[in-house]
Formats: sequence, C-alpha cells, structure tokens
Amino acid sequence: MFKQLKTASLALLAALPATGAMAEVNLTSNTAGAGTAVGLTATALVEYATDRGIANIQLKDGQTGTNYVQALAEGKVDIVNGPFILPFLLTRGAGPYAKLGKEKGAELGPNIQLLYPYTLSIFSLYAYDAKGIKGWGDLKGRKVLNGPPRGAATTNSRALVQLFGGAKAETDYESVTVNWNQAASAVIDGTADVAAIPVMFPGPRVTRAGAAGAMTMFSLPKDTFETEQAQKLLNKPGSVAYTIPLAQAQASMGDNWTVVSEDDTFRGMAVTGGDFVNKSMDEELAYQLTKAHIENLESHKQLAPFMATLNFGVLDPKVAGLCGPNPVKFHPGAVRAWEEAGQTVADCAKP
Repeated sequence: MFKQLKTASLALLAALPATGAMAEVNLTSNTAGAGTAVGLTATALVEYATDRGIANIQLKDGQTGTNYVQALAEGKVDIVNGPFILPFLLTRGAGPYAKLGKEKGAELGPNIQLLYPYTLSIFSLYAYDAKGIKGWGDLKGRKVLNGPPRGAATTNSRALVQLFGGAKAETDYESVTVNWNQAASAVIDGTADVAAIPVMFPGPRVTRAGAAGAMTMFSLPKDTFETEQAQKLLNKPGSVAYTIPLAQAQASMGDNWTVVSEDDTFRGMAVTGGDFVNKSMDEELAYQLTKAHIENLESHKQLAPFMATLNFGVLDPKVAGLCGPNPVKFHPGAVRAWEEAGQTVADCAKP
C-alpha cells in the first residue's frame, strides 16, 4: 500500500498525462510532513480519487500549515489538512494571522469547510528509564522538551506540565525547545531529560527514540484529568481530552516501552483537525471525495501502525473537536456522504 501511495503522489507531481481512468477535474492539495497522519491521509486521497476517476490531485507535501490554510480560504488551493486551531485563529485574525486583522480573518474563515475529521497527535510525557523519572509530578529540576521555539505545541506543553506536574517553565524546570526534525535527537542525546510533546502510537519520533533504549510513557494523572480546570484546558479550541485503553496503547508501543496509568485507561490531550476544502467546491465533488474516504476507512487505518488510534470515521464532536468554539463546519457534500453512510452529523457541525 505504501508503494502504491508513493507512486500515486510522485506521478501526479510529475504531471503524468491523463489516462482513461483519470478524471477531467484537476485539483491542488497541500499537506505538511510526509509519513505523518496528515501526510498519509493526503497521499491516500490522491489514490482514492484517481482510482475512482473523481479527480487528478496534484499534491505538495512538506508545506507550512499556517500558509496553506490561508491559501485555501483565499481560493488558491483546493484541499488542505491540518489542526482545527488554524481555522480558529484565522477566523479571529489572531496568532499567525494577526497581520490580516479581525475583519479580514472573519471574512476568510467561513470559506473553510470540512470533509472528514481525525486526531492528528496526542500530547504525552515520555523518557528513558535510565533517567529515573516517575511521572508528571517529577519534572522539577529537569530538562523538559516542550516543542519548537515558537508555536501552539510549546504553549500547550508548558500548560500541561504546569497543570498536571505543578512545574512552571524556566522557574521549576529548564524548558528545551528545538525544531521538530531535531526532537527525537534531543531526547536521545540528552539535550532533554524528558519530552512532553505530541506523539502517536507509535509515531516516528518515539519509534526512533525507543530504539536507543527502554522508555516509559506516562498517562495524564486521572484525578487532575477529571477536574473542571483540566477539562477546560484539554478541550480548548483545536484539542480534546483523549482516552484509549491502556492495553491498546501498550501493545502499539511494543516491548521496549512501558506505558503507565493508574488504571486501565491512557489519558492525554489530542490535537484534532481534518481535511478541508473551500466552501465553493462543487457539492457533488465534495461528496465523491468524502465517500471515497469513507469507503476506504478500514484500509486507511492500516496505512501505518498509529493510524488505527487516530479516530478516523468518528464524528462525535467530543472526540473530533467539532462545534463549540471550532468555527469549521462540514461541506454540504460531505454531510450527504456521511449521512448516506449511516453516520450522524451533529447539527452544530452542519453548514
């Protein structure tokens, strides 16, 4: 399957001439890093659309989410994917979109509509067993990897460490920040004692780090997790409280890992998002693209070991991060596809 996905993506990027199996509709798509949930999903859609004669999708990966989300809203690209926090900030003209201003952001934001949601990653805490770290409450005086030098991930990490670990960045512990492509190395070479960053079960970063020694991953403490203050943090725009059976998390991580929780449930904070299109997309086209995704869900979950834990096919707003402060609604064509498949689309997520 991986070979097929790679071949489909490279072929489209090289602009191969259309064949009888190729549709006449040409679309452009942007995504972030290859091998991630968003990268695999974007590449898979290229294949699904090609196989069904829905559209020719020219995909560019390795792109910057803040840029391509705005480009989608402006009608400069047809399909993108990423976290819900970006449309949220765009709609408010805030964060990386502050230069647009609130008025322009409010105008552009509603142009972004959803085909299907999923979980992008889950914030967790992990370290080599040799470091002797006992959990979230054992971070004072440590070097904690919080994420990249700038961005929402680092802000979220520090907030989680403060609430669940009682430790404040640069007061109680040394906050380590590196670019994402250096994150695994920072843990392996000891630049950081422990990482409090997004993971997948198992994702590329944790797999690389785990290959260098026995490691432990810690669930968010249950008592704090269930408090009103914690639920407010965990369910803020762009994230949701995340749970998975502890046995499933342990099995996915492998023998070199110990996954720790007080009970049989692993708890974390999930980053939620999905695949987006401009609201001007033809209703039938959005329907066909969504239908192709739905009818490939089971094989889609097998694209990588972590894909089965990322809630593909789950439309529950509490799991998918829909409604509430999230301004993104489903495209009408997507609503039709999901309801035709027997799924319930919450009224608050309909356009």
